[in-house]
Amino acid sequence: MDGYMDTLSSMDTIEQFIEKFLTAVDFQEPVEVVAGTELRALPEWDSLAALAVIVMFDVEYGRTITGNDLKNCVTIADLYKLAA
Repeated sequence: MDGYMDTLSSMDTIEQFIEKFLTAVDFQEPVEVVAGTELRALPEWDSLAALAVIVMFDVEYGRTITGNDLKNCVTIADLYKLAA
């Protein structure tokens, strides 16, 4: 439980968030992702990747997000704002 509270008390940087995002979605091919990367531009962005992001938010940030929350996100930076 300590790790959970530590995560909530100190927000990740965008770079740390991107690292967690890439680990969660586990794309088969390496892909460069920056804050402005559009989710739909990612070659392997699909329902499985979206589900992985929903799980990441729950596990890493203690936040519950929905598919509709993801639909409203265009870029990685938009996702990052949801974690804040």
